[in-house]
Amino acid sequence: MAWWCAGVRWREGRPELRWFGDGRGERGSVLGFGQELAFVARGERCCVGVWRAGRRTPCPVGAVVPGRGTRDQCAECARIDRSFSVAADTNAADQRPYAVYLAWFGPGLLKVGITGVRRGPARLLEQGAVAFAWLGRGPLMAARRAEELLGAALKVPDRISYARKRAARLDLPPLAARVAELRDCHARAVALAGWPESLRRVEFEPVDHAGLFGLEELRDVAEVRVVRELVDGGGVAGRLVGVAGPDLLLRPRDGGGPVVVDGRLLGGWRLVAAETEAERAGVSVPVEALTVRDEGSRGVQGGLF
Repeated sequence: MAWWCAGVRWREGRPELRWFGDGRGERGSVLGFGQELAFVARGERCCVGVWRAGRRTPCPVGAVVPGRGTRDQCAECARIDRSFSVAADTNAADQRPYAVYLAWFGPGLLKVGITGVRRGPARLLEQGAVAFAWLGRGPLMAARRAEELLGAALKVPDRISYARKRAARLDLPPLAARVAELRDCHARAVALAGWPESLRRVEFEPVDHAGLFGLEELRDVAEVRVVRELVDGGGVAGRLVGVAGPDLLLRPRDGGGPVVVDGRLLGGWRLVAAETEAERAGVSVPVEALTVRDEGSRGVQGGLF
């Protein structure tokens, strides 16, 4: 029986590839730096259905989804997925405690967000936050009000495009500079008037993920290739040297610079192990260059994620 990829997930502080199969539930393959990855896409990219309450419900129509999109669901399954979602403000009655965080992705790229306290830093790992600090903890709606307050008073957005996050990783400042920018914004945030009374402020304790993500591999790199989409019969192969959020960072044997594979593009594909030397040599799917001098990656991102 075939297995389909469900993308990259972070569990207990470690990245893994998730898989699902009809009637066989789900499983995960833990990703470790230094391991060789080599796979080929087969068939069409299909909707992954809906994951809720610890189980996956298959797409009722077996919809095919575009290879280039980062969403691995059809429109109807995506709608169902968001019909009971904190992120979409459709679950405002949730009584569980929530945390407000400040995430740093690059110079001038900070965002505010909320996550369930029970999840710990998982949300920050999933987003690829290079560094972060907690701001406060309390009820869901208080956390939401604090998120809105920071957006209005400090112009800190609640969403940043992933392309800008990825480009910013190519030219990161030293750890001290990352922490200093995070500390300054944290201090201004917790000092704001109008902070919700039921939200407990948290002292500044920065957490940096650059080492965990393997971002040292991007230092002094002039160019990185980014996979645009998978195609039937197309392969990706290389040594895994980093994982940041959903991004896999590979060093192919065919030379050239590092290759980034957005794990969100993998969801819905049936991926099989590469068998031939040609399939194991490198990348045979469409790619594009991501350069350090991408001026569009600088500055603060406004608007929505």
